[in-house]
Amino acid sequence: MSYRKLGEFIRQVNVRNKDLDIQTLLGVSNTKKMIPSIANIVGTDMSTYKIIEKRQFAYGTVTSRNGDRLSVAISEEYDKALVSQIYIVFEVIDEKTLLPEYLMMWFSRPEFDRYARFHSHGSTRESFDWEEMCEVELPVPSIEEQHKIVDQYQSVANKIKVNEQICEKLEATAQALYNHWFVDFEFPNEEGKPYKSSGGKMVFNEELQKEIPEGWEVGRVSDLVSTQYGFTDIANPNNGSAKFLRITDVVNSNIDWESVPFCNINDKEISKYLVEFGDILISRTGANVGYGKMIWRSFPKSVFASFLVRLKPNNEKFISYLNCLIISDNYKYFVLNNAEGSAQPQANANILTKMECLVPNKEIHKEFNSVIFPDFDLKENYETQNQKLTQLQSLLLSRLARGN
Repeated sequence: MSYRKLGEFIRQVNVRNKDLDIQTLLGVSNTKKMIPSIANIVGTDMSTYKIIEKRQFAYGTVTSRNGDRLSVAISEEYDKALVSQIYIVFEVIDEKTLLPEYLMMWFSRPEFDRYARFHSHGSTRESFDWEEMCEVELPVPSIEEQHKIVDQYQSVANKIKVNEQICEKLEATAQALYNHWFVDFEFPNEEGKPYKSSGGKMVFNEELQKEIPEGWEVGRVSDLVSTQYGFTDIANPNNGSAKFLRITDVVNSNIDWESVPFCNINDKEISKYLVEFGDILISRTGANVGYGKMIWRSFPKSVFASFLVRLKPNNEKFISYLNCLIISDNYKYFVLNNAEGSAQPQANANILTKMECLVPNKEIHKEFNSVIFPDFDLKENYETQNQKLTQLQSLLLSRLARGN
């Protein structure tokens, strides 16, 4: 199939918010999604902002310092929204010839990003201007074939989205149960009834200035874990002796092991940094300080980078409790408030583990694990499914170049 220049099919749209009747402001991420803008717009003249309608596109021309990706996305959620003047808004001229969703698939290919980076220009900052966008070549099959391709791709995307929603619900369920047991103290008593509301004995704790269940103690996270800083090396995207977990890998909703790069680490050091079941890896610097992930059952041979701190539970009975504690908003708030530095917050291992926490008896921990472990297993199963579905998406995108 012959390739055709994109300029035949698209045109710029430059409609401004003159009447100030649109309030929703969006930005374009380098993951090619329209996202709510975090810009401070207090006192800003919004009449100069551009209007983007559903199934139109927006892209930022700057490609340097953007993760080797061009930030381009299709607007899908809102009938009308706003984007900054820095974005170029454009649309497909005739949707009977080229489907916007098919075009977005083309933009999602890593080969397109490499093309955009190669054809970017500029000395202080490189950009991929409208003229370069119009020179992009792509196969344009019949509209019927485009519909088939898009339907197949979106079927996979929808399955991924459903799985993500299930994972979010499982995590929310685990967090709700954690709060029910360890915040509200309504864990099941010997008769299976909620402890506190069924008259379970409570004692006043001076440190916390509140009542806690009898027999429980107050400690710190450091009482339950050992800590270790990560390995220093340069990530290699293609090969190495082990996967190399970084901050960017642990702050997302799940660890995408396919995208985790490699590093070269010798046999002597790998045993020191090798991650294991139950390890919690936490970011110790930057905007995501205090964010972390627990390593569950299925993972490749991996080590962790130096900007992460490993919290290793002293006993397996603490695993579920610690996981729910670390991902809680209270923990993130504590770390951020105690971190050093304003522009670039820093938290050492001491800060990451000095938060006060309750230490229930071991039977409570054991029972909590028995309830939570199945949810964690199920969540990991759905995450594994999504990694395979994402691989299928990549395969479908690669086929576009062949026109099938």
